Amino acid sequence: MMLETLGMTAAAGLVYQALLDRPGDGIELLAAHCELTDDQVRSCLDELGRLMLVRASSEHPGQLRAVTPEIGLADMLAREEAELAARQAQLAASRAAVTRLVADRADNRPTHGERLLGMDAIQTRLELLGRAATKEVLGVHPGSQRRAEDLEAGRQSNAAALARGVAIRSLYQESTRNDPTATTYAHWLISVGGEVRTAPVLPQRLVIVDRAQALVPIDPADTRKGALHVTEPGIVAALVDLFEQAWSIAVPHGAVRTEDPATGLSDTERELLRLLGTGLTDEGAGQRLGISSRTVSRHMSSIMERLGASSRFEAGIKAAQRGWL
Repeated sequence: MMLETLGMTAAAGLVYQALLDRPGDGIELLAAHCELTDDQVRSCLDELGRLMLVRASSEHPGQLRAVTPEIGLADMLAREEAELAARQAQLAASRAAVTRLVADRADNRPTHGERLLGMDAIQTRLELLGRAATKEVLGVHPGSQRRAEDLEAGRQSNAAALARGVAIRSLYQESTRNDPTATTYAHWLISVGGEVRTAPVLPQRLVIVDRAQALVPIDPADTRKGALHVTEPGIVAALVDLFEQAWSIAVPHGAVRTEDPATGLSDTERELLRLLGTGLTDEGAGQRLGISSRTVSRHMSSIMERLGASSRFEAGIKAAQRGWL
């Protein structure tokens, strides 16, 4: 059983499966069947107890029985979904707070910030920051398409930083999985020691170096216009928190994203429903997700068909009734 994504260890998954298949087995028989020691089985039973996947047997006092997957795993998924929703809400609040903070300070930063106008200036500063990095480089790169020349501009400095032992963590939009240029670059970065994750929705474009300096776009709607080089500790700390929250709900690049078994929705479809529910147009929701309006329409047609809805309004009502929103 592939239950590691729900926070269960592989050994506990084996014991859980054995309990389902062999409900009368005690610790010794479970250990022999799972090729584990008695102590390992006891540890796994403790873990399954914390996950509420085992209960005391009414029929065999002193023994534990497995909670049926229809109940136990469904409850685990519900808890994971609730935690994810809470983290997404926290991320949205942090994104808004950071945007306000940066905007409030952008006009008057004589010693703690500098405006860089145009891509040449941005790339030059990124190269300098990459050369000076000693611990880590964090990056958020929204958008579904990545320009090959922009990616190549950072390849050499990223390779050199990784060779010096600098950690590199990069966040890309889920939709970039369909972009061969971005996918090739992500595979290269992972192959040389970097980490790459993807998520349906990301904060604004962002680069943080050694948790002491950051680059944010002057105009989030057109990031090629220029960037603000921020060094003020309070702002940088807020940007680091924003990155870590986004990183915590993203998945490793290349990981297979399965549909939610309870709803049949992918992460992108669930986020699309949420965005459209806030009043965004197809174009606005597509921009946030890094997909085209046509793709938004295709997703919504699929969702409406699954809901048996003849209109988006009806789909919204049915989705809310089913707890999809």
